[in-house]
Amino acid sequence: QVQLVESGGGLVQAGGSLRLSCATSGTIFGYNAMGWYRQAPGNQRELVATITRGGSTNYADSVKGRFTISRDHVKNMVYLQMNNLKPEDTAVYYCNADRVMYTPGLTRDFWGQGTQVTVSS
Repeated sequence: QVQLVESGGGLVQAGGSLRLSCATSGTIFGYNAMGWYRQAPGNQRELVATITRGGSTNYADSVKGRFTISRDHVKNMVYLQMNNLKPEDTAVYYCNADRVMYTPGLTRDFWGQGTQVTVSS
């Protein structure tokens, strides 16, 4: 069973930094991309950043230049470095694994349980 576990959230002042980590476990035969999403109270879950298996990255306009997504295949980790945080970045951040082949011929998405990020003004 594939599992994603996020860590690194917390409370930080505006302008500060946090680094989120996502540990992946389980047998993965392949995947399309890993990503970070966030959901603020009353809002829909939105994409923050993704990184494909080939290493191509994509960012929401609101975080470009401030956030950096990276991954370590050896450690089975995905990271989100968040700099110059703003109060509007406050949300629960979720790790996502897109189109994971968890059994030969079968694919599905997987999500972590989320980690809270709170940015005070």
